[in-house]
Amino acid sequence: MTDTRGVGAHVARVAASALGAAVLALLSWFILRSASLPAFNTSMVTRGLATAFSMLLIVATAAALWAWIRGARALLTEVIAALAPAGLVVTSLGIPLSATRLYLDGVQVDQGFRTQFLSRMTETMSNQDMNYVGLPTFYPIGWFWLGGRMAGALGMDGWEVYQPWALVSLAAAAAALTPVWRALTGSLPLATAIALATTAIVLTETPDEPYAAIVAMFVPAAAVAASKALAGSWTATAALALYLGVSATFYTLFTALTALSVVALALGLALARRSWVPLVHLVAVGVASLSIALLSWGPYLYNLAFGDYQARSTANHFLPVHGTQFPLPFFTFSVLGVLSLIGLFYLCAAIRRPAVTGLAVTIAVCYAWVFASMVTPLLGTTLLGFRVEVLILLLFATAGLVALSHTGPLLERAFGSLAPAATAAGVILLAAAGGLYIQQIPEKNQAHIDQAYADTDGNGERADRFPADAGRYYGEVRSFISAHGFEPTNTVVLTDEINFMAMNPYYGFNAFTSHYANPLGEYDRRVEALTTLAEGSYDALEDPQEMLAALDSLPWRAPDVFLFRGNLDDESEPYKTHVGHDIFPNEPNMVYERLFFNPASFDSPEWDKAQIGPFVVVVRSR
Repeated sequence: MTDTRGVGAHVARVAASALGAAVLALLSWFILRSASLPAFNTSMVTRGLATAFSMLLIVATAAALWAWIRGARALLTEVIAALAPAGLVVTSLGIPLSATRLYLDGVQVDQGFRTQFLSRMTETMSNQDMNYVGLPTFYPIGWFWLGGRMAGALGMDGWEVYQPWALVSLAAAAAALTPVWRALTGSLPLATAIALATTAIVLTETPDEPYAAIVAMFVPAAAVAASKALAGSWTATAALALYLGVSATFYTLFTALTALSVVALALGLALARRSWVPLVHLVAVGVASLSIALLSWGPYLYNLAFGDYQARSTANHFLPVHGTQFPLPFFTFSVLGVLSLIGLFYLCAAIRRPAVTGLAVTIAVCYAWVFASMVTPLLGTTLLGFRVEVLILLLFATAGLVALSHTGPLLERAFGSLAPAATAAGVILLAAAGGLYIQQIPEKNQAHIDQAYADTDGNGERADRFPADAGRYYGEVRSFISAHGFEPTNTVVLTDEINFMAMNPYYGFNAFTSHYANPLGEYDRRVEALTTLAEGSYDALEDPQEMLAALDSLPWRAPDVFLFRGNLDDESEPYKTHVGHDIFPNEPNMVYERLFFNPASFDSPEWDKAQIGPFVVVVRSR
């Protein structure tokens, strides 16, 4: 049975589903926070609860959809179908993380930078870089800006809002999938199956990057919508432009792949049909989506074009081992492998159907991107092709589910009067397969979840109640800095403690790695300047006045605070920090160099010093 309601009804469904899921996820998060559940890494209780409620969710959804298929159309079924993917976010991630304030992977490396960005956006509504003072952001601002507004509404710090905002935003996006696919396919059961499968895959493959996961969720839908848009549908054209524009403010890699797929599809259709219609709609999509994207990218691009910066980006300088292999999910012995294999056969059999063509072209573009990423190191960079695997999985799985939705006539011919029973058995089998995959989500994310309990949070505590690391002193460091009149939103700190910068919205003199550094920040030049200062502290800059003069002559705002490792009680021990060097194409792609500063360079009334735990905090006097 199909659904032929108008555009307004579909838009209302998407909005209502997303809003309802956001409220449900936030309420669930508050309830889970109030419960006294044990840590995931020291107990199996939360794992068992996650499995139990996930399976209950799947069974309830399957039963409601079976009744729908049999003709029992009820509003409750539509609500369950829309909220089930959001519920999956809560059961598979929310429950395992309920006893920690941190999100997946704690504040380790990449997550530290993401937390730093969210902390920055909690303090401001303007387009600002996560680290460098006075610069617009290089990384897409959308998800972090919205998270900052949630932090303000809830009265939370940026680091603490990460987990609830990730759950809420993922849940809202997952719930929106059902009405989006219902509009594209006209079938509520198929739409729900695709939404659940999509949510399960992204929660398995890329849950630690919620903003990327949200964009990935809608790539298959965008591929299908593109075929409708380029065929002449202005409604689909508007929807596609909105998706590409908004996604460009969230995560550019998946947006670029989708846009490239739309271009390839448009050119192919224009040549095959000898028509200008696909190209007209392509231009409309491009102009509209770029206009939206400029809300995020405009300030950076303006400064890049007209500012006097020695900009250099190393963001793509990363090629892990799984980036050297082509994702071939249809050869894996798993539920997803079987579904992908069915999808592969369906793509080959129904390639001339417009929607299927859109999926096939997008898959081809993804594989071409993976190939290009393997050879571009010859040019000194990559295309981060390893991140494309999740899109390939989503596209094949979607094709597989669409193929299964067409098995009704085959069952009727094969089983005759027993077709309803065969259909029921198929629904049960599909639900059981989904349950098998879904209950493995916490297991697949175990290392990330464990780290969320093992890392020290912004309150100086570990959620698993083991002794905290040096992060427990961050509060004292901040108090010492504030006592000298330096507030986080107007203070530049030189440190290699990325966790300190993640938990506190200070500006950094330099980023911790070049890969997350804003190209306008001139990372390499700053490393050279710091190296010169450190070496000079044992030469001419040993004189505190000379050190102050050298700092004030820097082409960037000088640090107000230095956060070193050291020992004030031992004057012979230097103050220590680190700088990172990009060594791509080596893997690992970074090497860290220790810098030693002479304590004598700061032996002046111009500086105030304190020993706080393992840290020597040096603050410039005002």
